[in-house]
Amino acid sequence: MKRISLFILSMLLFLGVFAQQPVKIYDPSADAKAGVTSALQLAKAEGKYVFLQIGGNWCPWCLRFNKLVHEDSRLDSLLKVNYEVVKVNYSKENENRALLATIDYPQRFGFPVFVILDGNGKRIHTQDSGLLEDGAGYSREKVATLLTQWSADAIRKTIEKFK
Repeated sequence: MKRISLFILSMLLFLGVFAQQPVKIYDPSADAKAGVTSALQLAKAEGKYVFLQIGGNWCPWCLRFNKLVHEDSRLDSLLKVNYEVVKVNYSKENENRALLATIDYPQRFGFPVFVILDGNGKRIHTQDSGLLEDGAGYSREKVATLLTQWSADAIRKTIEKFK
């Protein structure tokens, strides 16, 4: 009986260790500039914008945002239809300072921070993610508004309206 109990306890501990593996959505070794260049080419060809999701695997709010937008079908769709997404790492291993300097140092707002570039690479919006929070997470409606109002289609319609 002791052996069975010990075996079951060992298996539970073993499974617990693997179930607790940290989520890794940011790659510190990725070439962020190359990722942005590639995304810009795709965005321009498809009439989209580029959504830079800047943060790190160390950041719980970065992981919460990523989980929300990929588990919520509406937000996931808004992101995929309107943007080419680049996850830009910011960590001890790689702060991507050169890239962040070209977009006016968005890390000053904390993490995650979101930057939207048009198809030519011009920064059109920087979003402090704290303004999208709602309690212990993010507001689905605030995130949907961000993804809708800053899309290439919304900007084009606004420009046409005021011509």
